[in-house]
Amino acid sequence: MVHAVAAPSTMPSAARSIHSGRGKIPLSSTSHPDNPIPEEPRTIPSLAESVQALDINQESQSALSNQSVAGLSESDSDTAETPITEHSDDENGQFDRQKPEAARRRRASTALIAESSEDVQRILGNVGVGGTTQLVEKVCCGGGCCLLQPLPSATKEILNPIQTPDNKAYQSLNLKIRGLAVDSELTNVVPLPEKTVSFSPVSADKIDTKLGPADHPPKFVQPHPPYDVFRAPLHHARELTKSGAEKKTYHFDIDVTDYPVEGGDVDFVVGGAIGICPMNSDEAVDSVFNCLGIPKPIRDKKITVHTTSGRWPTIWGEEKARDLITTRRELLRWCSDIQSYPPTKQLFRVLAEFASDPNEKKILIYLCSAQGQGAFCDLRTGVHVSVEQLLQAFPSTHPPLDYLLSVLSTLMPRFYSLSQDPTISCTTRGEDCRRTIEIAVTVHESDDWQHGTRTGVGSGFLQRLAQKMAAAESQGIDPKTLDLHVPMFRGLMANPLAREFVLDGPMLLIGAGVGIAPFRGFVQRRLKSANCVNKVWVLQGIRDSLLDELYSGEWGVDEEKVKKVVQSRRGESRYVQEEVRHQADLVWFVINALDGRVFVCGSSKGMGEGVEAALVDVAMAKGNLNFSEAKEFWDRKKDAGQYIAETW
Repeated sequence: MVHAVAAPSTMPSAARSIHSGRGKIPLSSTSHPDNPIPEEPRTIPSLAESVQALDINQESQSALSNQSVAGLSESDSDTAETPITEHSDDENGQFDRQKPEAARRRRASTALIAESSEDVQRILGNVGVGGTTQLVEKVCCGGGCCLLQPLPSATKEILNPIQTPDNKAYQSLNLKIRGLAVDSELTNVVPLPEKTVSFSPVSADKIDTKLGPADHPPKFVQPHPPYDVFRAPLHHARELTKSGAEKKTYHFDIDVTDYPVEGGDVDFVVGGAIGICPMNSDEAVDSVFNCLGIPKPIRDKKITVHTTSGRWPTIWGEEKARDLITTRRELLRWCSDIQSYPPTKQLFRVLAEFASDPNEKKILIYLCSAQGQGAFCDLRTGVHVSVEQLLQAFPSTHPPLDYLLSVLSTLMPRFYSLSQDPTISCTTRGEDCRRTIEIAVTVHESDDWQHGTRTGVGSGFLQRLAQKMAAAESQGIDPKTLDLHVPMFRGLMANPLAREFVLDGPMLLIGAGVGIAPFRGFVQRRLKSANCVNKVWVLQGIRDSLLDELYSGEWGVDEEKVKKVVQSRRGESRYVQEEVRHQADLVWFVINALDGRVFVCGSSKGMGEGVEAALVDVAMAKGNLNFSEAKEFWDRKKDAGQYIAETW
C-alpha cells in the first residue's frame, strides 16, 4: 500500500523510458513493448517519511493547453460530492494572469470556462460598447445564450441610461450592461413562471401538530420512501488536516446502532456511501428573511404549505399536490437550495416582477431577455451567486416567500463514501458496544462578496458540527452532552466501488485527496485475509505530507506489512497521473493479472481525466498499442469490471 508519496528515487541503471507526449513511461526488465506479458515488479522502494507529497487535485498544464471547448456546461461545484455531493473539490477562484506561475492558483482543465466571465469573453469574444458576451458559435451554458440579440440602442446616443444600484452586492456581480437604458426595447423576455407554492393558516383541528426537532429535516423530507431520514448521533469529529493545509478535511464517527432495519437485508458495505441531508446556515436563512421583510415573529409560526404539483419539498417523493404543516423557517432551512445552483431566468423574472425601483426592474428584466443573454451567461459560468446576494444587490425587490420558493431548486442530499470497513466498526460507550460508520469530508470554499469566502452547503453544515464538538472538548465539556446529530440515510450501497470490491486478486487503488477515504475500508477488509496482504497497493496523492495526508497510521493495520510503492520523485512528479506513469510496471501487472482490478476515486476535474490519460499512456507503452487501441483496452477493462472509476 502506498501512502503519501514523494521520495527521491532513482530508476535502475538498465531502465529506459519512452515519451508518449504526456509523460515518460519507464521501461524495465519486467515490462516493455518487446515483452508485453506483465510480471509483478521486482523492485519496489520503501516508503519515505516526512517528504513533499503530490498535488493530485489538478491536471497537468499540458492537459490545459490541449483542452478543446465543445460547449459551455453548468458548473455545480457544491453538488459535486453527491452522485451528486458538497460538490467538494471544486475550485472557484478568479484566474489572475498577472501572478507568477508558482503563486497562481492551479486550475483543472474542465474548469476552463467555469471560473469567470473573463474566461467566457476570452473564448467567445465581446460585442459593442456594452462588452457583453457574444457567442460566435452555437455553444450554450444552459441558459439559452445562443439566442443573444444586441441592444437596439447600442450604437445610438443613450438618453436615459440605467442608474445601477450603489451597493457592494451589486458591484460584486460584475454585470456588463453598458448601453442599457430605461427605455431600451427588450425582446424574448421569459414569461412570469407559475406560482406552485402558497401558504395558509393552520386549521384549528391541526394547530397542535408537533413538528420535529430543529436540527433535523421535517418528516415529509424523504429520500427513499417509505423510510425516513435517520437522526444519527454524532459520536466524534476531528480535523484530519493540519493547520496551514490548503483545504480542511474532517473525519466523522456516526452512531448507526439504532438505524432501522430496511427491506432486503441491506446493510452498510465496504465502498458504500451514505446520504446526508444538510441545512442552509441560520445566518443565510435569516439574511433572506431580512431582505424579504418577513417579521421575526412569523418566521417560526406554523403554516400550511400548499403545492400544486411536483416532488418539492419531499426530495424524491411522488409528483403530486401536497398540503403540509410546517414553518417558513423549515422550508427555507431544509427544502430550498439558496446558494449551490447558478441563478435562473425564472428567478430573475420573479425578482423583476416585485422590484419597485425602475432601474433595478429594468436590469432584472434585461437578464431575462435576448439582449441580456451575454450578461446572464457571465453570471451562470462564474462563481455561483447566492439568493442572499441577489436580494441585497437589488434591495427594492421583495417577492413573497411562497413565490420565491416556487422557482428555487430543491436542497438535495450530499453523498459521502464510507472511510472504513463498516462490518468491523464498534465503539465502546460505557458498557455498550455502539456501531459506528466513518466518513471524511473536505470543506469546499468559494469566493463570497461579503465574507471573502463561503463554504458549500453540505461541507459547511458538517464543518459547523465538527467545530461545535471541538469547542466543547477544548473547554473540557463532554461533547455527548451537546446532543449533536447527523441527518443521514443509508444511501448508495450498490455504487461502483461497493459493487466491484472483491476479496481476492491484485488491487491497485488510486486516490485523490478525500477520494482516498473509501480505500481505507478496502485495505481494512482485504488485510483480514492473510493471502491478500501482499496484493494491495495504494497511490495516494496529496499536496503536502506534513499537512494534508489523510489517515496516516490509521489504516487499521501495521502499514509496514503492506506492500508499498514509492509515490513520487522529488522535483519530478507534481500530479498523481505522473506517478501512474512512473508506476507503469505495477499498473500493467495489476490490470493484466487474473482478477486484477484498478480503482480510481477523486475529483473528475483534472485528477480523473489526468489519471485516465496516464492509464492510456501506460497501455500504449507497455502493450505496444496505438492511442485508439489503448483507449479500447481500458474500455474493455471497464466493461469487464477490472477498471472502476468513481469521480465527481
